[in-house]
Amino acid sequence: MMEQFIEIKAANPDSLLFYRMGDFYELFFEDAEKASRALGIVLTKRGKHQGADIPMCGVPVHAADDYLQKLIALGFRVAVCEQVEDPAEARKRGGKSVVRRDVVRLVTPGTITEDKLLAPSESNFLMAAGRVKGGGDLALAWIDMSTGAFRVCETSAERLAADIARVDPRELILAEPVFHDEELRPVLSQLGSICNPQPAALFDSASAPARIGRFYGVATPEGFGAFSRAELSAISGVIAYVEKTQIGERPPLARPEREANGSTLFIDPATRANLELLRTLSGQREGSLLRAIDRTLTGGGARLLCDRLMAPLTDPAAINARLDSVGFLLAEPEVREALRSALKGAPDMPRALTRLALGRGGPRDLGTVAAGLDAGRLVAGLLAPLGLTAELAAACAALAALPADLSAHFERALAEELPLLKRDGGFVRAGHDRELDEMRALRDESRRVIAAMERELIEETGIRSLKIRHNNVLGYYIEVTANHQQAMNGTDAAKARFIHRQTMANAMRFTTTELAGLETKIANAADRALQIELAMFDALTAHAVENAGLIRAGAEALAVLDVSAALALLAEAEAWCRPSVDSSLAFTIVGGRHPVVEQALRREQGTPFVVNDCDLSPAPGAKNGAIWLLTGPNMGGKSTFLRQNALMAILAQAGAYVPARSAHIGVVDRLFSRVGASDDLARGRSTFMVEMVETAAILNQAGERALVILDEIGRGTATFDGLSIAWATVEYLHEQNRCRALFATHFHELTSLAERLPRLHNATMRVKEWEGEVVFLHEVGKGAADRSYGVQVARLAGLPPAVVARARDVLQMLEASETSGKADRLVDDLPLFSAAARVASAPAKPPASDGIREAVAALHPDELTPREALEALYRLKGMV
Repeated sequence: MMEQFIEIKAANPDSLLFYRMGDFYELFFEDAEKASRALGIVLTKRGKHQGADIPMCGVPVHAADDYLQKLIALGFRVAVCEQVEDPAEARKRGGKSVVRRDVVRLVTPGTITEDKLLAPSESNFLMAAGRVKGGGDLALAWIDMSTGAFRVCETSAERLAADIARVDPRELILAEPVFHDEELRPVLSQLGSICNPQPAALFDSASAPARIGRFYGVATPEGFGAFSRAELSAISGVIAYVEKTQIGERPPLARPEREANGSTLFIDPATRANLELLRTLSGQREGSLLRAIDRTLTGGGARLLCDRLMAPLTDPAAINARLDSVGFLLAEPEVREALRSALKGAPDMPRALTRLALGRGGPRDLGTVAAGLDAGRLVAGLLAPLGLTAELAAACAALAALPADLSAHFERALAEELPLLKRDGGFVRAGHDRELDEMRALRDESRRVIAAMERELIEETGIRSLKIRHNNVLGYYIEVTANHQQAMNGTDAAKARFIHRQTMANAMRFTTTELAGLETKIANAADRALQIELAMFDALTAHAVENAGLIRAGAEALAVLDVSAALALLAEAEAWCRPSVDSSLAFTIVGGRHPVVEQALRREQGTPFVVNDCDLSPAPGAKNGAIWLLTGPNMGGKSTFLRQNALMAILAQAGAYVPARSAHIGVVDRLFSRVGASDDLARGRSTFMVEMVETAAILNQAGERALVILDEIGRGTATFDGLSIAWATVEYLHEQNRCRALFATHFHELTSLAERLPRLHNATMRVKEWEGEVVFLHEVGKGAADRSYGVQVARLAGLPPAVVARARDVLQMLEASETSGKADRLVDDLPLFSAAARVASAPAKPPASDGIREAVAALHPDELTPREALEALYRLKGMV
């Protein structure tokens, strides 16, 4: 047996081998050590190999999915090895023959299909990178094997990281020469364990058309569209890897759909992370933009919303088609609620269909397809009489095209309650198949069938004491008392009818041809009933797979409707507006809010979000958009303001309403956000170096249609170095990139640039000072801040009073020395820190009372009329 394990393991060196032994999957040698650590299961020993103990651990077959889930999440790949021979056949070769086993499936992060291993609301993409041998052209192809989605696009070394981040694959396969390419090493090293190098033969563009044609059963893939050689290489790589991992099974993949260059908004990986589109910076879904806006009801709808958020469109017509759908359902609340009610019963048809096609499905997967077809018919009937938008009408047409014969077949064949596994039987509806009903009756109601035969024999013979009995020796037999012998075998006809089996002292036992046949049927009824049901399962599965294209299109239509209805509900509940999206360079937001922060404030503090306007549109007569230079204190809300405007562009171009009173957005083709700071120690990069690398990428790629968000560039180095870099960056954005931009800074010297750069405008976060305290108003206004209020923020953060007092003293001396030109004597002039600490440790005096405090204390709000309250408010305002 161990020789067999070693042989199979040698053929699958990069996977943990789940070796089937009875009711367990067992792992040996290094696989066992890795699995025991990863799963927290006991590591034991079995036998010896080359004189050393063999490490071993195992998991039960019935719980294998749970363990697979943990291993896949940790980045392992698993080869599932099953018995492929009946033990009886093995024994024919000799008593010590080992039952043949072989790998029946490779489980990898990008090829899982089981419900337990998949998140319903998340796609599970497998991506392949293709490159033409000897050339620089690159392409990406990606599939979600669980749903059949298949897309492909061209890319380049410069935008490879951004295109991969847009799809967010679970596994990336690429040819070994590409994996080891030094030019791509920086990108691939960032991706880490999702990269999986494969033999270059899988990606051969010359043999790709033949491989693609064989997979889809066509002579040539030319009918699928015009693909470049790099795209054919990527498509071939995906298909070859699917064939390699699924071992003889073919998932119902859609034909590859090509995405045109520039059809989606370019967002680099750093920007996606900074804006927390899918996950927060800590890796959590809670607190992300997707979690804040997701009101979908179906798994397909949630995945489509995620796809749209990750790849906003750049075509105004396509964007407005999506917005029309949201607007229609926003204006028709009764239709929307009826639609959402129907969608609640729509299960995940594509994933169930894939499991069925791969031989991993069960009766409940058939039930899922059946329920999805029913939901599709219900929704189509609901929407058909209405005057729909183009997108909604297309979805309704796809639902109307769902195969009615398949739905009727399922309805006739499937029982109401379905078992999990097909081997359990009982999933075919009673009355659907006469032979099956007979077998079930024999299996489940053998006593009743025997009793009925007994009554018939009594009527035939007239022997009232006749009994049909059973024992383990004779099986079923007819028993009569000895004095009825003549009636049973007294004539030739009776002898031919009743076959003598046994004579007892007081009784005689007989059988008949019918009773013997019935006994055989009863004995075989359970097996025959299961055979009939399994045959019907295969027929129903084949019927469903034949209609995979229509089912997939119907599922996509349900997802479109779910997303449109969810976004309409979101817009109504959160008071969001429809953005005006066109091909101009406008960017005008009135009353904008940050969608995530607003909901968090309402949920946790019950306070409203302070709305702000933003106008980066070209001035009258100007050709390019504006740049806002934003100054203000720490904690004033600069980063929130920057992010919320970037999110406006993403939401609008994804086809969603936006959190504002009004919005006019000219299509953005590239979005760059440099907000927040972090280092990259693994690559030897400091925080400042990471900041400079990201800023360089922005300055080298942004064009006039780009939207650039920059926060505190230059803060990670010496003051004058940082100021110089920030100054030059603003000038470059203005003169070379000529893009729309928001630039937040604490270098107040930069505000003077507004006097000589016509598209640069100063804006500031407003604050209010009160008795030495600072109140953050979170309002954006025109002008420039003269202070950053860093010392006040430090005090709010909890720095020791002595440190705060010392910082305040140093700040005053710095400001005084700057005006007097005595900065070089600053250290000599400042008192010792210990003296300042002693002064700071003295008890603070209570703030003096003033007129406003006394006036407020004298008010009794519950006793004031509305008019009196307004007058009191005016009096207080006059005292400020």
